[in-house]
Amino acid sequence: MNKQILATSLAALTLATSQVAMAARDYISVVGSSTVYPFTTTVAERFSRATQFKTPVVESTGTGGGMKLFCQGVGESTADVTGASRRIKQSELEMCKGNGVDVVEVQIGYDGIVLANAKKATPFKLTRKDIFLALAKEVPNPNGSETLVANPYKTWKDVNPALPNTKIEVLGPPPTSGTRDAFAELAMEGGCKKFGWIKAMKKKDKSAYKAICHNVREDGAYVEAGENDNLIVNKLVANPNALGIFGFSFLDQNADKVQGSLIEDQAPTFDSIADQSYPVSRPLFIYVKKAHADVVPGIKQFLAEFTNERAWGDEGYLADKGMIPLPTEKRQKIATDVRKMNALSNLAAK
Repeated sequence: MNKQILATSLAALTLATSQVAMAARDYISVVGSSTVYPFTTTVAERFSRATQFKTPVVESTGTGGGMKLFCQGVGESTADVTGASRRIKQSELEMCKGNGVDVVEVQIGYDGIVLANAKKATPFKLTRKDIFLALAKEVPNPNGSETLVANPYKTWKDVNPALPNTKIEVLGPPPTSGTRDAFAELAMEGGCKKFGWIKAMKKKDKSAYKAICHNVREDGAYVEAGENDNLIVNKLVANPNALGIFGFSFLDQNADKVQGSLIEDQAPTFDSIADQSYPVSRPLFIYVKKAHADVVPGIKQFLAEFTNERAWGDEGYLADKGMIPLPTEKRQKIATDVRKMNALSNLAAK
């Protein structure tokens, strides 16, 4: 009995200590996706101008890096919010739970992933099959057999005779990026499963199937260019033969410098992403630490600003920044859920 009382007392003391520690921090800490970063920064600036709270500190760490920081635990030294350009993974949710972090999920809008090149270059017209064959580490044997070989393709014309005879050089994000994850799933896997014998592997050996479809070549054709999408834009301007991978918002903000490739005959536009006709589109999220909501000043008000129609609505200021709004009914439901601060219990919950 004494041991139980002691354990209860220690738990209460730990909670009280963490709350005091959090109370010592008087600003909101946000980490996460480089794609979500400009949207979060914009909301943070509007929020600080409209309220008495300090401007949130927003860091661009990549989706994966943000999840690691966010899920470390509760307390002053841990982030309150993380942005993600894909949904949280089951392993990340379990990591959060294991460290005592209750997660509130907020889908904020949509984004498209673009393959862009310099405005002065010839625009590309690609299929997802072209993208897979150009960038996968291993590809189906060109002799037509149902075997895999190390990617032999050097030029886009090697991949598809209709494409330019230029060297395959694609600048893209690192493995910690949600953009990289979503690109692998939506673009590369979308092309990979065009091969029936590989598609059939998914039911037999899912991990082998994923390795084939998602693994990117490491021979220099794909260049990891970091989490700074603006840097990729500048490199494309300097090298008209290269293509770059980033979110639609960066294309939208740099339309005078770069152009998006057509994928399956669909251009990456606000409307094609909103109606999901552009095949490489994805949802965007922020995740909030429930334990911090009543301790760190301004978190609930920050969420209220993010989920206000003036921010994420059809005519909101985030749409002006390139984020694609969710349907009205979905926005209303999410805003209601956010006010309740319901924690995400499992990935089938929403």
